[in-house]
Amino acid sequence: MASNLRILVAESTGFSSRAAAVLQQIGVPTFGDLNRDELLSQVQDADVLWVRLRHLIDGEILRRATKLRMIVTPTTGLNHIDTAEAERLGVDVLSLRGHTDFLRNIRATAEHTMALILSLLRHVPEAVSHVKDGGWNRDEFKGNELYGKTVGIVGYGRIGQLVGKYLSAFDTRILAADPNFAQSDAGGAVNVSLFELLTESDIVTLHVNYSADKQGWFAELQFSAMKQGAYFVNTSRGELVNEAALIDALRTNKIAGAALDVVANEQSLGSENNPLIAYGHKNRNLLMTPHIGGCTIESMEKTEFFLAERLAEMLWSTSPYSRSITANTK
Repeated sequence: MASNLRILVAESTGFSSRAAAVLQQIGVPTFGDLNRDELLSQVQDADVLWVRLRHLIDGEILRRATKLRMIVTPTTGLNHIDTAEAERLGVDVLSLRGHTDFLRNIRATAEHTMALILSLLRHVPEAVSHVKDGGWNRDEFKGNELYGKTVGIVGYGRIGQLVGKYLSAFDTRILAADPNFAQSDAGGAVNVSLFELLTESDIVTLHVNYSADKQGWFAELQFSAMKQGAYFVNTSRGELVNEAALIDALRTNKIAGAALDVVANEQSLGSENNPLIAYGHKNRNLLMTPHIGGCTIESMEKTEFFLAERLAEMLWSTSPYSRSITANTK
């Protein structure tokens, strides 16, 4: 049931072949790996825009995309899309948000959180670099065990619960701070206030959904409440953290180290201009990865195919939305 629906996939490296096959059944997909100028040019003819996290889909792009009816993003966070402007222009957003049953089997970010915690405690990146440079001195990289530590999970939703499940295998004490904490989902975690969690945890890991009212929410007050010499991990969104406060906590040794998979304004700010990345270049107590938490072959294959099927269902339904798409492709 292919149509002339124009689907622009703006970031297609490793795109799921199964998802691509679905898109070819419902329209005419174009697969590219576009920079911003290329996106601004090509989006003008798109009915559907498929993005990951490279681009900030802001007002400029949305106003250029005069035929656009749908944005598809295989993410739960939407801070890379100006959703208010999209709504104003009548552009719907199809994402993973709210697809709870499907997401239960998407474990990549929780696994990456564990990788960051262990790498931070055991100085894995520095030790690897040391060996590559010809060294073999283990005493330079004496680390800490996870066994017996208290780990605080801020935000005990889907990913937070998975992290708690993995941590239990290391015989850690697990604290959780979440206003929606459900005892049925507790696992081995104990629900406490955020202040208690911060003051008692050896490791604090952040798993909070981003919204505009949480911009820079984890700031000086929170870092100052943390246990002296604790570690901080963030695989949620960089915008949740006041980055100046984090740098200050690292520089003054209030916390022993941090591991981040995210920074603020990832799509619009060059990495060479980001203060956290600049700090990490010169200091061993900050470990960073380029937002690869959900970036596994398995998770991307599953999520892209899932969303392609959801898109097909929407387009083949008898909803008013489907009729507007059909009209736009004639």
